[in-house]
Amino acid sequence: MKVNQLSIFLENRAGRLAEVTRILSEAKVNIRALSLADTSDFGILRLIVSDFDKAKEKLKEEGFTVGRTSVVAVEVSDDPGGLHNILSMLQDAGINVEYMYAFVQQSGDSAVLIFRFDRTEQGIEILQKNNITIIPGAELYGM
Repeated sequence: MKVNQLSIFLENRAGRLAEVTRILSEAKVNIRALSLADTSDFGILRLIVSDFDKAKEKLKEEGFTVGRTSVVAVEVSDDPGGLHNILSMLQDAGINVEYMYAFVQQSGDSAVLIFRFDRTEQGIEILQKNNITIIPGAELYGM
């Protein structure tokens, strides 16, 4: 039920993000979802990719600091209140959302939310109890 996410530390300077995308492009690794957060000195690029191991290997070869984080991908109806419903059930269970990002699927009927919880296993249990669709990694990597 967990998804492997690459976390890449980037110096906050022109062209550094393009270096990552070049490496992944040359390795034929597809980016399925991403989030970029920055400070004045560095950024953290979070990626869901089609081939985690290959991406990690190629980026490390090029000198990037790369880590793996377990996240949870859920499908939610792309309607007002969809996100709120999920956040409310997590709040009621005392689960903290450390960060999240989202993308809309091509059909436009649903969105995919990527969550990092403080207590991942308990977060998954709450989502399952409430019949929230959790997207397995294999499915997400190939979307």
